[in-house]
Amino acid sequence: MRSFVIGANDSGQRLDKFIAKAVPKLPKSLMHKYIRKKRIKLNSKRCEANAMLEAGDVIELYISDEFFSANKSREEFELSGQNCDIDVIYEDENIALIYKKAEIACHSGNKKESDTLVNRFVAYLTEKGDYDPFTENSFRPALCNRLDKNTCGIVIGAKNAAALREINAMIRDDKVCKEYLCICVGNLPKSHDIIKAFLRKDSSANKVYITDRKVGDAKNIVTEYTVLDQKDDLRLVSVRLHTGRTHQIRAHMAYIGAPVLGDVKYGDIAANKRHKTPYQSLCAYKISFDFEKESALSYLNNMYFEIDNIWFLNRYFK
Repeated sequence: MRSFVIGANDSGQRLDKFIAKAVPKLPKSLMHKYIRKKRIKLNSKRCEANAMLEAGDVIELYISDEFFSANKSREEFELSGQNCDIDVIYEDENIALIYKKAEIACHSGNKKESDTLVNRFVAYLTEKGDYDPFTENSFRPALCNRLDKNTCGIVIGAKNAAALREINAMIRDDKVCKEYLCICVGNLPKSHDIIKAFLRKDSSANKVYITDRKVGDAKNIVTEYTVLDQKDDLRLVSVRLHTGRTHQIRAHMAYIGAPVLGDVKYGDIAANKRHKTPYQSLCAYKISFDFEKESALSYLNNMYFEIDNIWFLNRYFK
């Protein structure tokens, strides 16, 4: 028999979700069978798969030791030698705002890529003693938003499960305002506009396609932009997303005839070579929050976090 005592980071989730993370070798079908057969109990009583866990609960698993072999936490959270160098803009007990450079991926695109921003974040918190991977049953510090590998900017890191749930919910409800700066090539139709279209994702090609009308499973997109400055064929543009879709800014700006400088997927290859840009000139440079008053993170309201040293501004708009 093995048991888990539910801590603060384990609470607030369903029993089956917790077991899937804490005992990954146990097949889901077998897990549900063991719950029905009372070989998995909650506080020494029969339980249901959808039971919501609270801090202090005890889960007892009367199952074979083979499902606990090769402890997942020690495999997954092995951080020996992991680079923990991150640029922290702001940090408190719940979150960290991290400046992601253009050459690092937020998450691994393949199993061989280990030097990612999320792994650096976990290693950073482990080194400073804010996170102990060997005492956690199911939680790992996580990033709440993603940026493309060659896009720089602010990424939100959650240091505990409650903050992760709260921020993810606020992002879904558009309560986290993210603003972007980019350099576009060519003229834009207007100096300011809110443009709408539909975006269809092709996962196999890792590319999206923009259309004026809904086609198949295409999703609506809304992008607001303002031209701030211009220099020759380049335009410095502020962008706010009213919807957050894959590659939305890059694809939408290209669709209206003003691709992001340095974008090799949707951009102007000739212009990229002419301006000798090393990365796509796109940065998530500002973020602010609008949490409900009763939220544990409401202290972040009315605070604005901004990056003022952006590489492409220094390069093209000195």
